Amino acid sequence: MNNKLVNRAILDRLLFFIFRRFHHIILYLYDILLYYPSNFIRFRPVIKKRISIKDIAKQLNISITTVSFVINGKAREKNISESLTKKVLDLVAELNYHPNALATSLRTGKTKIIGFLVDDISEPFFAGIARRIDEIASSLGYKILFSSTRNDTEKAIELLHIFKDRHVDGYIMALPEGLEEEVKKLIQTDAPVVLFDRYVQDVKTDYVIIDNQNSTYNAIEHLIKNDYKNIGFVTIDTVQQQMVDRLAGYEKAVEKYNLPAIVKKINYVNSAESIKEMIDFFKAEKQLDAVLFAANYICLDGLRTFRKLGIQIHQDIAVVSFDDFEILEFCEPPVTAIAQPLEAIAENIMKILLKKLKKGSKSAEKITQVSLPTILNVRGSSAKK
Repeated sequence: MNNKLVNRAILDRLLFFIFRRFHHIILYLYDILLYYPSNFIRFRPVIKKRISIKDIAKQLNISITTVSFVINGKAREKNISESLTKKVLDLVAELNYHPNALATSLRTGKTKIIGFLVDDISEPFFAGIARRIDEIASSLGYKILFSSTRNDTEKAIELLHIFKDRHVDGYIMALPEGLEEEVKKLIQTDAPVVLFDRYVQDVKTDYVIIDNQNSTYNAIEHLIKNDYKNIGFVTIDTVQQQMVDRLAGYEKAVEKYNLPAIVKKINYVNSAESIKEMIDFFKAEKQLDAVLFAANYICLDGLRTFRKLGIQIHQDIAVVSFDDFEILEFCEPPVTAIAQPLEAIAENIMKILLKKLKKGSKSAEKITQVSLPTILNVRGSSAKK
């Protein structure tokens, strides 16, 4: 008998024996492979090679340096022709090339990241400025690290250290209380720092603020001219310069017109505690016929206080808010407010910071300090008696 036939017969019998003995296991495995193939079949991932400047240069048969100049916007400066510039940019788009951020950072010493530190970025004032800063930064290839301190000094210091660890190119801050020494040390290292909203007199750096004193003075004068004589001022107990300046503007106005100064300084912890203090204040000062709240969050707590006490805006007391925000327009009547120029603040911040980033440590030679005017949006809450 042919050996091949013998071997085939032996193999068939062996397979038949295995199937009979283990057929239930074989059928079970078959079902799994049929219905759940992904549990057993693993496809080896196709790893695409990351496109580099070297690849672009090789495809176009030009130098890596030329590609680098074009990608970094220096083609005209380096006298690279428009046709070659177009070829490079077209290929960059076709290959979906993105520069390696780490490599770029190591080469240039820049991360294209800016740290942004405020009390609470959810507040309308800070949110409005943050939005415009982000628009400007993004258009120039910068990313922003947004952070809130929640008025916690330890957290503020920790966030500042995180910014340092991330090697941010510059810092934008509404300087929190207790961070003055940290910021002084930062400035001494020639790090670009721009403050806004507030400043500290012994911290010598660039800042963008508004004219807080005259803004409050003008608002109080508006109330006086509308025949209000007992005007209260509700603020927080703080040494923050912008709040000090607002109080100074109020005191200057009432003194000029020989009116009593009726000031409430809240030991601000949270909204609930603020409202408790305001309830006591308004119950005690029943002679008040007008009030100016020194910030938007104070105004909100004031409006909640009025609701609890049944006080009617304008009918019982005229109201002005420092900071304008949408809710005020929906009050009955709408609330008069001092509007800060958010876009102008953001644009001046970025103008100063970008100038410092461009010049590096040389920018420390000249400090830029900007003070912007505000607008008093007059509404029904402060109309004549």
